Amino acid sequence: MFNAPVCFALVPCAGVGLRAAAGGPKQYATIKGRAVVAHTLQALQAVPRLSATLVVLSPEDTVFESHVPSFSGPRCWVARCGGATRAESVAGGLQALRERGAAETDWVLVHDAARCLIRPEWVDRLIDACWEDPVGGLLALPIADTLKQADTESRVADTLDRSAKWLAQTPQMFPLGLLQRALQSVGAAVTDESSALESMGLKPRLVLGDIENMKLTWPGDFALADRLLDTR
Repeated sequence: MFNAPVCFALVPCAGVGLRAAAGGPKQYATIKGRAVVAHTLQALQAVPRLSATLVVLSPEDTVFESHVPSFSGPRCWVARCGGATRAESVAGGLQALRERGAAETDWVLVHDAARCLIRPEWVDRLIDACWEDPVGGLLALPIADTLKQADTESRVADTLDRSAKWLAQTPQMFPLGLLQRALQSVGAAVTDESSALESMGLKPRLVLGDIENMKLTWPGDFALADRLLDTR
């Protein structure tokens, strides 16, 4: 049991990544000779204020260790309790953290396995901004492009006001107990943790992220991530 609030990273890694067309789960696609999730976990392990990183896998996953052999040690945890949706995997991971001694008030930073360009300094920025916040918050970017609403035929139906609109990223950082209750209340349909807290009337803090903190989703994203890694 930890005596004072600490931070844990939670990485849901049970998805199949169908949109990526990567021939398998996108977190195991290779960039620069390493699995996508290996890049992600390396960055998280470089954040000293994270007491541990928990990777949530599908119960049927038998290949994680072979793709990420370097993920080992006292700060590297794995739980095969992932569900059919992101929310179910995060909920299972929160319970696994509880079973490992995490407390109600400990911070949990949920991060997408496929955001492999995350930098430790961005994680530190989020922790600095949210540590004293009663709700928590998330990395995000103000939307700069013009937004179009499509109709059923993929034609422009409307141009939307982009002012005060942000693109949500991860990590998303919330107190463990609060996030656990929010997910129990809202169910499995939410696509990010902030939405679960918003459903309770809470207002998570928006913390400036970075344009490179992209989530690999479409086939072209992998080539772009490969080029960006070349610049580091």
